[in-house]
Amino acid sequence: MKRMVSIGMALLLAATAQAAGLKFKNADFYDKDGQFNVEKAKDAVIKLMKHHGCPVFAGLREKLWVSDYGKGQFAKLGLAAVVHVNNEKDRYMMLDMYLLPGQMLPEHWHLATDKNPVKLEGWLVRYGWAHIVGEGEPNLGPDVVVPACHDGGKVTVKHETVCKPGQMACLNRAEAHHWQLAGPEGAIITEVANVHDGAGVRHQDKVCNDYFLKAK
Repeated sequence: MKRMVSIGMALLLAATAQAAGLKFKNADFYDKDGQFNVEKAKDAVIKLMKHHGCPVFAGLREKLWVSDYGKGQFAKLGLAAVVHVNNEKDRYMMLDMYLLPGQMLPEHWHLATDKNPVKLEGWLVRYGWAHIVGEGEPNLGPDVVVPACHDGGKVTVKHETVCKPGQMACLNRAEAHHWQLAGPEGAIITEVANVHDGAGVRHQDKVCNDYFLKAK
């Protein structure tokens, strides 16, 4: 699929983001003992939202789920999200995802469970932009660098759709691997799906997978 953001534009946006105080150090998110500081991660998400003019509604901070997947590299690999609805009876869900500048959502896929079918999903970018990556002909640009903390810098799927605000990408089939990487101003993304079941999520990186399943 045609790339929609040039490398030159990416560099310009990176400079804009840095000037706006959106450049985070990994140490910002950990205490002196190396423990992940959830509140500092939430602070960064709120700063991301305010940078883009995204409304910070009452109670949002309390609803935020944040994770570094046990990697200790939240600035590079992690996720923040608010689940607005996950109706297992009628099978529909919606959540908002928040990715910091250059942050990767690790490669994963979804399986059916004893309670729910395979999750099928799509992603609408609201603010910023993101590389949404899944199955298909490899077309990752040179500006996409998988962090070494993700399975030694490896991924198994390399077909990207670069989405700006108002643009959407969808999973091409059930059980397809997928991952995302935010642009230099981060990304705020609405995900819609048939249903979510954490027990059916699997991650390509073993550390991420073990951490996520243990947390369920």
